[in-house]
Amino acid sequence: MSRVDRYKHIHDKAKPVEEKKGFNPRKEKNQTDFYEQSNYEDQNNYQEQATFNENLRQEPVHSDSKKKQKGSSKKEKKPKKKRRVSWLKRIFLFFIILIALAVGFFFKGKFFAENDKSLPKEEVETFNGVTSANGANNILILGSDTRGEDAGRADTIMVLQLDGPSKKPKLISFMRDTFVDIPGYDANKINASYALGGAELVRQTLAENFNIQCRYYAKVDFQSFEKIIDSMFPSGVKLDAEKDLNLDGVDITKGSQKMDGHTLLQYARFRMDEEGDFGRVRRQQQVMSAVMGQLKNPLALIRTPESLGRLVGYMSTDVPTSFMLKNGPSLVLKGAGGIERLTVPVDNSWYNDEVHYAGSVLQIDLQMNQEAIQKFLGQ
Repeated sequence: MSRVDRYKHIHDKAKPVEEKKGFNPRKEKNQTDFYEQSNYEDQNNYQEQATFNENLRQEPVHSDSKKKQKGSSKKEKKPKKKRRVSWLKRIFLFFIILIALAVGFFFKGKFFAENDKSLPKEEVETFNGVTSANGANNILILGSDTRGEDAGRADTIMVLQLDGPSKKPKLISFMRDTFVDIPGYDANKINASYALGGAELVRQTLAENFNIQCRYYAKVDFQSFEKIIDSMFPSGVKLDAEKDLNLDGVDITKGSQKMDGHTLLQYARFRMDEEGDFGRVRRQQQVMSAVMGQLKNPLALIRTPESLGRLVGYMSTDVPTSFMLKNGPSLVLKGAGGIERLTVPVDNSWYNDEVHYAGSVLQIDLQMNQEAIQKFLGQ
């Protein structure tokens, strides 16, 4: 094959390449359509991409806002603080309900006692009470029996201080045979002052002889005492009897035992032995301490508001209900630990004597007893 034959078709093969590079209206149109379509698709793709990118840009902001919202919600919720506030509210509400129930039971007991037809209704006496010099509102407590030879006389004379300087309950007992001056009358036994002029004259007698001022008074009949004890302690009051004794057909043996209201009253009243009034006053104080000590019992605490209401209802008293509600819990809580006690006349300040119109009496050293009382109440 000659060299000419070998390369004669070379231009034929190159023509398609030249034709591709040449001008062809149909091809140009197709290419223009192609480019426009590709440009349109590119624009759509670009818009979609731009939208996608915009979404991507917004997502972090959205997540941050969510985080902020979560953070703010956490700050707003503050579960721990809300729980604390919630518990405080619940505790506060609980105490409000407890106080409301206590007040309700108090008035329930008071209403029951005031309408108890089995006992004569006690009338409130005229009492010109005076606040003590140390600011305390002392309460004069009188126990009386309308039966027998002592009818009309105060069998028990005590002064209870609840809101004194020490803020502790203190109790002073006066032996009824103590010979004292009675304002407007001849000197006589201190318990005669009640028969002569009621609670008001007893207040004046204590003020004149012992410099004790009493703001309120409370008189309890023995039958009322029995009912109050039985309502407060249905199973009895636990007491360690100091000796065997018998009074009004009630036999009490020495030793620890539980006493109902009637038995406890006879134990506190007994004085038919060599100790006489001294032994009786000591046993009365023992009974008071036993009653206060057993108020620590939860069941007794539950019954206390109603029992206090009955106590007020059965008594002749001018003690305001507000004073009772304010100082009652203090008496229960602090009195459960024991009441500080003093007996007048104090040791080595008295001697036995006979007065023709009064009988056997206790002559006392007034100054010595005044100083002992002031020291006791001022501590």
